[in-house]
Amino acid sequence: MRKGMNKMNPTNVMRIDPHVHFRDEEQAYKETIAHGLKVAKEQGVDIVFDMPNVARPVIDEERVKSRLALVPKGEEKRYYTYIGATKDSVQLKKAVELAKSNERVCGIKMYAGKSTGNLEIIAEEDQRTVYSTLADEGYTGVLAVHCEKEAYMKNVFDPKNPFTHSLARPNEAEIESVKDQIKFASETNFKGTFHVCHISCKKTIELVEETRRKGKIRITCGATPHHSLWSNEMLKRPDGLLYRTVPPLRSNEDVEALRKALREGKIDWIETDHAPHAIGEKLFSEYPNGFPSLFLYKRFIEETLPSWGLSEKQINDVTSNNITKTFGVKL
Repeated sequence: MRKGMNKMNPTNVMRIDPHVHFRDEEQAYKETIAHGLKVAKEQGVDIVFDMPNVARPVIDEERVKSRLALVPKGEEKRYYTYIGATKDSVQLKKAVELAKSNERVCGIKMYAGKSTGNLEIIAEEDQRTVYSTLADEGYTGVLAVHCEKEAYMKNVFDPKNPFTHSLARPNEAEIESVKDQIKFASETNFKGTFHVCHISCKKTIELVEETRRKGKIRITCGATPHHSLWSNEMLKRPDGLLYRTVPPLRSNEDVEALRKALREGKIDWIETDHAPHAIGEKLFSEYPNGFPSLFLYKRFIEETLPSWGLSEKQINDVTSNNITKTFGVKL
């Protein structure tokens, strides 16, 4: 960590947001990488790890290079990208090679359920293939997983009643998917870190803690500002469609569980899952999932977390120390 690099951070800690979805390219009207980095700086975030769920998946070296080429000059050291996982073992092997050879590739991302974009890996046997291939290739980095199991989702979403979104993707979808990933990581002797993205349920937190105690696999989890701040009551508002995220906002009990887990050090880091869309899309046409939570970051870190009882050390851990330790990136 370089002294004096972050003038806007009085603790002199390098703040990292390890989970953003910057747009650009065909989706530049939503946001560009340049604009996302500008917002990050304004919010006190020094470095971002981008999970590009864009029109053309970032799953090979050519696409990684094209994403990195969009980073403004002088900002290169502030931007890392994940490479997406597919069920193709050849692609996975090349992804491992790239993660090992390119210092700007921070990890591999798998969507174990449909989200934004087209990178989902639904079948359990295909998900297991991801772990077995990474294990065979000696991958010891981070596999960040969007955990929602399709078998537990329900086709009940009605845009006229946004609250139905929370019913369409119930807690069980997340919980059962995390169980699957733990099983696959254990069975394949996966030596990397399985990261549970945007954890949202009380029972999932308990499951992660149980897995940590057993010590058979390396597991981490991250929480977003929006899941920690708001319950699914937000979906009942007249503008409830704006709060349609995946996973959905949960019950007040789950929100309180997240806050308690943050105080107890059971959440490894804060990740915004920043996912900007045009308001017209959110409210009137495509109803895409996602919230631009990077705009919440500064106040959440500087005001909200201390008000919940987190110490300065705990805040530094969930915004920097735990991230650099797990990813081993060269800042």
